[in-house]
Amino acid sequence: MADPLFLLAAFVSAIVGTVVGFGSSTIFQPLALFFVDFRTALVLVAIFHIFSNASRLMFFHSGVDKKMLVRFGVPSVVATVAGALLVAYVSAGAFKLLLGIFLILFSASAFTNHRFVIRETGRNEFVGGVLSGFLAGLVGTGGALRGAFLTGFGMRKERYVATASAIALGVDIVRIPVYITSGFLGAQHYATIPFLFVLAFVGTYVGKLVVQRVSQQTFKTLVLAALALIGMKFILDAVA
Repeated sequence: MADPLFLLAAFVSAIVGTVVGFGSSTIFQPLALFFVDFRTALVLVAIFHIFSNASRLMFFHSGVDKKMLVRFGVPSVVATVAGALLVAYVSAGAFKLLLGIFLILFSASAFTNHRFVIRETGRNEFVGGVLSGFLAGLVGTGGALRGAFLTGFGMRKERYVATASAIALGVDIVRIPVYITSGFLGAQHYATIPFLFVLAFVGTYVGKLVVQRVSQQTFKTLVLAALALIGMKFILDAVA
């Protein structure tokens, strides 16, 4: 059985990820490293992430934006495979540093100007999908960049959570087989997976209750604050 603190970290990550539409893997990934090595953590967090996103999609499925799913989600899924294949060969430090700087600048701009937007064009959707998907495959935490683009597009909270979850689900589905066939997950860790499934579902349900009780503006503020904090964490990881 997995360490209770490992499972607690998963549960909290699922709640936070549901409330802000991303971040469960960003929170869970560094915490998982206290218990397992990087490659094992990458797989277990990805498996937990797929359970979390499937649960969110079940609770928020009516809000999925099908156009965004194709124009943002498909490039994201394809780019994820490229990132996952490069895990064993490329240092993620530089990518984390650039992503951290971008997230902090984006959050600061949005906080000081509530009209800050990213135009919802086919080009911006494609670029956002490729960048977030590639980072998800390479470092396991592309959701923050995905969240920045979808927030910049001005999506309402239910549409945002549902669409982000559907895209993330596709990303998880393609990267997990790459990790497993690369030998990242030892047989001794398979017993942990059922616990992750239960915690992902329960944590997502708790997060859903929180989302239903906050206003759109409060929701946007929570997302921007989370982006800024994650940006700081990425910068610290890169320079450590």
